[in-house]
Amino acid sequence: MPLGQVLCESGALLTHGYFPTTAIVSLLYLTESGGSTEVAVVGNEGIVGVPLFMGGGSTPSRAVVQSAGEGFRMSGRAIREEFSRSASVTRLLLRYTQALIAQMAQVAVCNRHHTVDQQLCRWLLLSVDRLPGNELVVTQELIANMLGVRREGVTEAALALQRAGLISYRRGHITVVDRPGLEKRSCECYAVVKAEYDRLMPPGR
Repeated sequence: MPLGQVLCESGALLTHGYFPTTAIVSLLYLTESGGSTEVAVVGNEGIVGVPLFMGGGSTPSRAVVQSAGEGFRMSGRAIREEFSRSASVTRLLLRYTQALIAQMAQVAVCNRHHTVDQQLCRWLLLSVDRLPGNELVVTQELIANMLGVRREGVTEAALALQRAGLISYRRGHITVVDRPGLEKRSCECYAVVKAEYDRLMPPGR
């Protein structure tokens, strides 16, 4: 799953679901003017393709690979069959859907009420949670598109976090150096989302 790969377009009929293992996928909403804002991230905890088993068939969001890696692809038909056949699969997918909705709601609140600095902290933490390490391969332009803010705002926020010793940034690479410090600097949105995922999808479930 290479960086920038589009897994599904807004409004298109979904034919497959994707289960990222080391990749991260962003769910983006696009405006008529061409702007975009990320509403959720999906990593090794979830599936890209919730409408396949919820009955919608398509989604207004666009799914784009935010961090390159690997994953599994399964046909929509097979996903629907397992959803109907297995009670445990049904429960797990519905619990994940609830967690995803909670993430979307909290991201909407964050984008409306919190600073770019806080949004960047929340975004970095949610992304790193879905990676095996603490380094992201991502450009500031991509982050700006994800957050729906100006690139200059992301640059200023990233430099502030670097000066504070929380991250290390070099062109195209961001490494989280001080995770506790980053969590402390973030708004409450990251903790709310993480708590909901931990509650609904604890290890082994």
